Amino acid sequence: MKPAPFEYVRPGSIAEACELLAADEDARVISGGQTLVPMLAMRLARPARLVDIYRLPELNGIRIDGDVLAIGATTRQVQVERSAAAQQALPLLARALPWVGHPPTRNRGTVGGSVAHADPSAEIPLVAVTLAAEIEITNPDGVSTMPADDFFIGPMLTAVMPGDCVTAVRFPIWRHARVGTGFHEVSARQSDFAFVAAAAQIALDDNGQCIEAALGIGGVGDRAVRLDVSGLIGGRPDKTAIVELVRDASQVLEATSDLHASADYRMRVAVTLGVRALEDAFRDAQGGAQ
Repeated sequence: MKPAPFEYVRPGSIAEACELLAADEDARVISGGQTLVPMLAMRLARPARLVDIYRLPELNGIRIDGDVLAIGATTRQVQVERSAAAQQALPLLARALPWVGHPPTRNRGTVGGSVAHADPSAEIPLVAVTLAAEIEITNPDGVSTMPADDFFIGPMLTAVMPGDCVTAVRFPIWRHARVGTGFHEVSARQSDFAFVAAAAQIALDDNGQCIEAALGIGGVGDRAVRLDVSGLIGGRPDKTAIVELVRDASQVLEATSDLHASADYRMRVAVTLGVRALEDAFRDAQGGAQ
């Protein structure tokens, strides 16, 4: 199929882009186009106007701002994957990125595009929720940030309003000396959409006790969810304790069934992968300094 007719606009600034988006509720932002272009071709999306922000230089790049790693919305996923600064500051994102699509997809796909699309199975939104990242949004009134947990509402549904444009994702940097990560997902084939995914990050003190912990689950329901694993803090839990904690924490998940997997299957796998991700994170942290 061919896309339905649309107007294509390439603004010269983010302010102009926001004005174009505010003027037309049927306008859509395009950058890497790895999701939107196929949707256009199949007429699953029929925007009246496409606003191409990819060539806006202020939206591309990776920078450290204090205890935050800010990634511009149009930064290609492969740029983050190959960035030494991102690998050191955000080891969990570095571990998750190889699971994002295929290399040609990551060569074109952008970080902001993945976040704005809000696929419940997507790895970058899962990491954003797990690490309590903030989404930077620009509109005609200025720039603001929103916690990732509030930004994602449902499948392909976010808190973005007409005139809003995602301009960056701000990930907190864990400054602890010993930080470990774990990431697991189950899919039909490598790089396919995840039926279930789990992302974990752990920090240990010099005595090997947990001082910070995060676990997120994606693909189970309508959006990625950060589970409460604060019970790990202050101890050196064994596998039995981790299993019990993840099993209790996962009760907040609302699993969905589809052609790929049942809700019961997703719940069982969520616990299994959550435990594995946490165990990997503990082993990683125990292996030495970050």
